[in-house]
Amino acid sequence: MGFMLNPLSQVSLERLRRRTSVKWRQFPDDVLPLWVAEMDVDPAEPIKQALVDALELGDTGYPAGTAYQEALAAFARERWGWDLPVERAALVSDVMLGAVELIKLVSGPGDPVIVSPPVYPPFYLFVRSLGRAVIEAPLTNGRLDLGVIERTFRHVKADRPVYLLCNPQNPTGTVHTAGELTALAELARTYGVRVIADEIHAPLVSRSARFVPYLSVDDQGMCLMSASKGWNLAAMRAAVAVANTDDLARLPEEVSHGPSHFGTIAHAAAFTHGGEWLDALLDGLDENRKLLKTLLTEHLPEIGYEPSEATFLAWLDCRAISDDPAAFFVERGKVALMSGREFGSGGEGHVRFNLGTSPEIITEAVRRMAASR
Repeated sequence: MGFMLNPLSQVSLERLRRRTSVKWRQFPDDVLPLWVAEMDVDPAEPIKQALVDALELGDTGYPAGTAYQEALAAFARERWGWDLPVERAALVSDVMLGAVELIKLVSGPGDPVIVSPPVYPPFYLFVRSLGRAVIEAPLTNGRLDLGVIERTFRHVKADRPVYLLCNPQNPTGTVHTAGELTALAELARTYGVRVIADEIHAPLVSRSARFVPYLSVDDQGMCLMSASKGWNLAAMRAAVAVANTDDLARLPEEVSHGPSHFGTIAHAAAFTHGGEWLDALLDGLDENRKLLKTLLTEHLPEIGYEPSEATFLAWLDCRAISDDPAAFFVERGKVALMSGREFGSGGEGHVRFNLGTSPEIITEAVRRMAASR
């Protein structure tokens, strides 16, 4: 196996600014954008080649078959020691739209959805757009609080409530343990709650940690997975819903019309041939976490940050600097970060900082943030 360069160090800021995605168009050019969950990388070569091959063949129609599910299953077996049930896996357009379909599948119109904030903002947006109430069972010190979850499950008044789990956790980067997930599954069984796990960041768990698929501990569980975050493929929409039950057989046929054929091709290539690139990325992210910790300790010690074991995101406690640190840093330092307020309870005074970029950009961002005080 040849030496793989760090994917995070291969794209210059000048070339990044030529990109037309939301990350690079939301703010003026004098702002460093470290907000949305999009990495500053070029696609892995096997993914590019798979798409070029499809274009040269004129393979631009609708997706078919189970190549994506089989590629994910092989990856899951190799990386996590988990046998993903391909016969109980279905294509969906993306993780959040898939979550909406699963919520509709296993609960009724008046049933609420429980979440553990601070958590990915679309958990609130999509659930409320569905006309459902969101009930919070907040994290404690960045981890699932099983006592809080048990009390919430016990007191929720609904026929078929749902718990929407983020595994690994966004924005904190927490990797839930087998013990925590097993205890969650036991509570769900006791109180009749169906758990749906968003596991889009699963490929981005540090090699020194262990990702536990939720379905490996809950025989009633459902999950959603994708190569979108691990290989930076948001432009090529596709995801996989998986269940330990036969519920997915009841998904409406139109749900399968959402994924892009290019998406399924790209994601299958990522899971099948993108492992070496991913390992180089994981090493680069480990270095970036250490770098950010060093820089903050030296230049902004009043910001609280502990490097996580997953995702390319950092959760920064900026309450000593401002009540609205995202606005503070973009206005005074020209650094765009995601406001913690959008992540629900516990997000106040925090920002999410995107580590999926070069060490040079991280260094410049912290320099600007320190100078803005």
